Amino acid sequence: MTRAGSATQHSEETPVRVAALYHFTHFADHAALREPLARLCCGLGVKGTLLLAREGINGTIAGSDAAIARVVDHVRALPGCAGLEIKYSRAGVMPFWRMKVRLKAEIVTMGQPDIDPLQDVGAYVEPQDWNALIADPETIVIDTRNDYEVAVGAFRGAIDPKTQTFRAFPEWFRAERERLLGAGGQPRVAMYCTGGIRCEKATAFLKAEGVEQVFHLKGGILKYLETVPETDSLWEGDCFVFDQRVTVRHGLAQGDYTLCHACRRPLSAADRAAPQYVEGVSCAACHDELDDARRAALAERQRQEQLARKRGAAHLGAVQEQGQDQQGRDPDAKAGSGES
Repeated sequence: MTRAGSATQHSEETPVRVAALYHFTHFADHAALREPLARLCCGLGVKGTLLLAREGINGTIAGSDAAIARVVDHVRALPGCAGLEIKYSRAGVMPFWRMKVRLKAEIVTMGQPDIDPLQDVGAYVEPQDWNALIADPETIVIDTRNDYEVAVGAFRGAIDPKTQTFRAFPEWFRAERERLLGAGGQPRVAMYCTGGIRCEKATAFLKAEGVEQVFHLKGGILKYLETVPETDSLWEGDCFVFDQRVTVRHGLAQGDYTLCHACRRPLSAADRAAPQYVEGVSCAACHDELDDARRAALAERQRQEQLARKRGAAHLGAVQEQGQDQQGRDPDAKAGSGES
């Protein structure tokens, strides 16, 4: 895959500031907010994806420190957004190809219209208190992310629902509830996600389902990796992010994963060493799924991208695929945008 940046450390020396954000609020007219926000971002050279819905705002953007500060000030001035929290990291070069501000039915797609995180959610747990909670054998720990995200990293001992979209989480929980919680039991449930937004809805959903002791990691994995020293960490692996960095590690340093162009799965160094891996064309997971026509088209696309790289330009195909998850879907359709 052609990456928009190389591995960087989370430090002030890296020039691009990345801001992951979300906020639940009730916008009376979210559509009216789109054009001014898009105009501001584009005018400042900020890139990424922001979602607007009646229930709030969600997304990840990147740009210069000054530009990101301007956009954050604008978002905080939106109705009900004064308390917006941001998770910042840095990148060596711009990790997005373009700016998108989209109108959506939900800022994180769960498909449960009666669930309102502003009404009732689980208890927030600060990153520094998370280890004690999940290390308790009486706590059931559930990863609310999708299977390809869990594959590159997770908290030790967490349950993987093996879902491909967040929309599948309610059905999974209802099917597994008795096995997880026991007949009539009320155990302690701790849930986590990348930046916290999926857990806002997941914990609200469990509360609506009658589960009383529900907790979630405040700020998500990103805040944990930023806050908790690696020597004290219960996190294993990398954290998948929905931009061209692909994954981040402790301290929010960029990982060494790339994406397979064919199936959009994250690939480790070991994956790229497999004989079925051909850059831009296939990996071990999808090699046998591709027919000759698809393989030839991917090879030609890779050739065009290499030519574009030599010219110092972004290939159109890369721009079009920026923002898609590894199943070729727009990430807006999974848990939100770049989830946040």
